[in-house]
Amino acid sequence: MVAEAPDQDAAGALPRRLFFYTAGFLRNRRIARILALSGHDLRVGLPRAGDAVVVWGRSPYAARGEAIARKRGVPLVRVEDAFLRSVRPGRAGEAPLGLLIDGQGVHFDAAEPSRLETLLATHPLDDPNLLARAKAGIARLKAADLSKYNIHDSALPCPEPGYVLLIDQTAGDASVRCSGAGAAGFETMLQAAQRNHPGKRIVVKSHPETNLNLRKGHFVPSAAYELLTAPVSPWRLLEGAAAVYTLSSQMGFEAILAGHRPHVFGQPFYAGWGLTVDASNLPRRGRNLSPEQLFAAAMILAPVWYDPCRDRLCSFEEAVDQLEAETRAYREDRFGHVALGMRLWKRGRLQAVFGRIKPLVFEEDATQALRRAQRSGAGVLVWAGKLPAALADTAGPTPLRRVEDGFLRSRGLGAELVPPLSLVSDDLGIYYDPTHPSRLESLIMAPLPEGAEDRARRVIAALIADRITKYNLSGNSLPNLPEGRRILIPGQVEDDASIRLGAGSVRTNLALVQATRAANPDAVLIYKPHPDVEAGLRPGQIPEAELAPLVDHIARKADPAALLDAADAVWTMTSLMGFEALLRGKSVTCLGAPFYAGWGLTTDLGPIPDRRKNRRFDPSLLALAYATLIAYPRYFDPVSGLPCPVEVVMERLRSGAIPRPSLAHRLLAKLQGKLASHAHLWR
Repeated sequence: MVAEAPDQDAAGALPRRLFFYTAGFLRNRRIARILALSGHDLRVGLPRAGDAVVVWGRSPYAARGEAIARKRGVPLVRVEDAFLRSVRPGRAGEAPLGLLIDGQGVHFDAAEPSRLETLLATHPLDDPNLLARAKAGIARLKAADLSKYNIHDSALPCPEPGYVLLIDQTAGDASVRCSGAGAAGFETMLQAAQRNHPGKRIVVKSHPETNLNLRKGHFVPSAAYELLTAPVSPWRLLEGAAAVYTLSSQMGFEAILAGHRPHVFGQPFYAGWGLTVDASNLPRRGRNLSPEQLFAAAMILAPVWYDPCRDRLCSFEEAVDQLEAETRAYREDRFGHVALGMRLWKRGRLQAVFGRIKPLVFEEDATQALRRAQRSGAGVLVWAGKLPAALADTAGPTPLRRVEDGFLRSRGLGAELVPPLSLVSDDLGIYYDPTHPSRLESLIMAPLPEGAEDRARRVIAALIADRITKYNLSGNSLPNLPEGRRILIPGQVEDDASIRLGAGSVRTNLALVQATRAANPDAVLIYKPHPDVEAGLRPGQIPEAELAPLVDHIARKADPAALLDAADAVWTMTSLMGFEALLRGKSVTCLGAPFYAGWGLTTDLGPIPDRRKNRRFDPSLLALAYATLIAYPRYFDPVSGLPCPVEVVMERLRSGAIPRPSLAHRLLAKLQGKLASHAHLWR
């Protein structure tokens, strides 16, 4: 089970007031905020008894604070980045996701014990729940391809397997200076690798900051080895290595988690615990640990993790949720997009979601958009319903992503110009079009990563408890409904793309009601008109005279969650309410082929694609929920402006902390809508 609050350890309390003497503690607001949330008060001036001085690790500027701490006779607190830091390096302007706050030393300097070393040496590290979290955490970092920095490209090929991997670090870095080996250790490491593996291919991985020209490394191109500067996945690189050599890099820690016993030429925190081949020994580290115990201390117990969306300290798992969301956005958007078919009122939110790395460029003409994308190396981002038929055929290698609203959209209707909190970006098709494969289908059929079922179970439970649906509209309370088997029939917008592309012979709301009544003559039928139809914004209205004789209740402007609670079953063409009903344990009959049909979870009377019928296994409801609510959409936090996990959006929907569009924005959107509706007058 995931911790509900930050994990605590037995490191002891630190002074509340911390005095600093470098401007970095002010410039980086994230660091100051994490320290404040950890109970510390940053101060300028001179400390007194009961206070402490705070410095950044072993940085060159730390000497100021060290001198004052000695002179004033107060403790020294050292702060460093945690081992999952950010997407890009700090020198590229990224703020950290967590800190190591240490009143004993610093983790990369073995000259004196650090708080992390004390944990590794003295903490029992035998709690089954803690070790289960560690095992799941290791698997999750591998599956999500997460490391300290995450600017690597998971799609880039690694060298052919079987190489000896050497890991470079940045010149002058404190972790090298304090490693016990120094810069000369890299030459010693190379010689040892050549001696231990004669004739074996040697690959040297350069540091991400070296690849960005931010800092120099220790290795230069040479015939003696292959210098790898491409931003490949660290985990994939470790998979192909026959042996791993490092001075004190964090990749040595990751090598242990990947199943290696790395050769270590410095004295990093992970050396000396029976998991490494050490060039030098530290007598005080005599304990043998498992990789899970090492991970538990280094990733779960020692760091202070921060949730930037909810502005609070959080658990390791919640920090991974956030980093995964930010990393996904970076990987999908790093080359930029040319956006096609995007209405003016949507552009602000699209820019906020997809344009954080490189601003979106908007085009109205498909040919022009494709040419512009090809010239710049960007992809084309197109609203799924506006995709020109020929574009998919002519795009060639240019990435093409279809965009649509997500399944937890907003508190209010898109037709009323409320911007979405979730969007899907599909590189294969789009979820509502069963005539072609989609990325959602591939996710539904993929093996679940470690911990996915538990996370999906928690998300489902929160959705039900908090009564969250797609639009989260408040509604009328339900009257006393007749007794009997109650079937909810959700009406739809009849010109919706999901009906045009995914419906069978039943394609109208009236035909859906008639088919449901014919198959269930004795059931209590409840018809819910679609909110856009009720608002008069979209087609699909059924005349009262035709509808009333067929149903027992018309749930006008009713609360969707209350209807789902009251119903025993749902009959639908392709409505999302069928999926929401599945999550609540209701039986669902589909007369079309929505994304959730054809997996063995629904009664299917519609035209299910053969590729779903010929599946190798039946995905569970938890697998469907994980793919649909967690893995497929991208979520946007309207408060922090950051990519975020689904849990943050659910909290916003529950609390109502969602900024409304400005008056100017609403007027602009309405004006564009009127112009679009009268466009035929200009043809």
